[in-house]
Amino acid sequence: MEHKVGETVDMYLLIKQATRGITQQGSPFMTLILQDKSGDIEAKLWDTTDQHAATYTAASIVKVGGEIHEYRGKNQLRIKSIRPTKEDEGVSISDLVPSASKTKEVLFEELLQYFFEMKNPHIQRITRHLLKKHQSEFMTYPAATKNHHDYVSGLLDHVVSMLKLGKAIADLYPSINKDLLYAGIILHDVGKVVELSGPVGTQYTIEGNLLGHITIMVNEIAKAADELEIDGEEVMLLQHMVLSHHGKEEWGSPKRPMLKEAEILHYIDNIDAKMNMLDRALGKTEPGEFSERIFPLDNRSFYKPTFE
Repeated sequence: MEHKVGETVDMYLLIKQATRGITQQGSPFMTLILQDKSGDIEAKLWDTTDQHAATYTAASIVKVGGEIHEYRGKNQLRIKSIRPTKEDEGVSISDLVPSASKTKEVLFEELLQYFFEMKNPHIQRITRHLLKKHQSEFMTYPAATKNHHDYVSGLLDHVVSMLKLGKAIADLYPSINKDLLYAGIILHDVGKVVELSGPVGTQYTIEGNLLGHITIMVNEIAKAADELEIDGEEVMLLQHMVLSHHGKEEWGSPKRPMLKEAEILHYIDNIDAKMNMLDRALGKTEPGEFSERIFPLDNRSFYKPTFE
């Protein structure tokens, strides 16, 4: 959210996430992630009851009054008043949900152009099949619950950005197999449409918690190959692209990259996610000042130069 420390706010916000906790003294509280189109901010509700938990749930709109303060290097909203909104107040979820800067239709059309550069019919057919199967969700889902591309159509935005980066790298290094790289980029996170609950009030589903998007997608590739009666090395290599895209076991990948294209996919995914986080944090920062701490970037603050 684009508010500075010390500012008071009185505004409508969407509850993006709501979780319950207990203080060391045994008092119940709730952590709310509140958002509008400019972004999100964490807030605490103290001494909460079951009634609070039932009232302040994810994907509900609230009227909040309070003050922005800093806690451990990050902005936080100190709530002074909060209440659910009424129907006659005329506020809708679409007023408060961030979305990609381009429409989902424009982004999807950009994505489809990359199929014209694919030459391998097996890779192209499997990728098209899975994209068509999950198209409506793929066009609207976020790429994550927080940190990067966590907005409506964020997953599609992330993939198109990665494809542009992938093309630039493949043009620079012609030995890269574009079929594998482009298909890996398109498919690597499609499992998130099963792992996550949707574009608003995004949470992990049961499958998301128990299996995760990597396992979900590896199974989907195998299923698609069976349905299309495709066998051969391409199926296994596509599965490896998905399996290894987080780069290391401790980052969630069952396998480390063992294909040149899988190694590059990991770098591209990392670059695009981190650039999205940096742009967001620095967009809320005044020139000559440091950003709030960015947890996935080793909890570092970044300086915004005074010149452009």
